[in-house]
Amino acid sequence: MNPQEKQLLKQIMKESIATLTQEVATLQKGLKPIKKDCSLDSIDHKMLKQAQDINIQRYEVAKKRLNRLQVTYTHIDTKTYGICQECEEAIPFERLKLMPESKYCVACMNELGL
Repeated sequence: MNPQEKQLLKQIMKESIATLTQEVATLQKGLKPIKKDCSLDSIDHKMLKQAQDINIQRYEVAKKRLNRLQVTYTHIDTKTYGICQECEEAIPFERLKLMPESKYCVACMNELGL
C-alpha cells in the first residue's frame, strides 16, 4: 500500500469515526427505559418496545464498529495493517476503502465463517 492510499484510508476512518460518534450519541439519548403508561394500550406499548429494541441493536452495532475503527486507526501505520490475519496476503485496497477495519480478506473471511 502506498502512502497516498494509506492517507486516503486515514481520511475515510476519520470521517467514519466522526459520523459514528455522532450516531452513537444520538442513539444513546433514545435508550431510556419505556415506562408503562396507562394511556397506552398493549399494542402501542409493544410497538414502542419493538422500536426501542431496534434502537438498542443499532446502538450496539454502531458502538462496536466505532470501537473497531478507533483501534484500527491507531494501528494503520504498522506493517501488519492491510494484511489478512489468516493467509497473510494483502487485503485488496477496495475492500479497505469500504471497511478499513477489515482484518481478513474476503476468501479467508468466508472460509472462517465470519
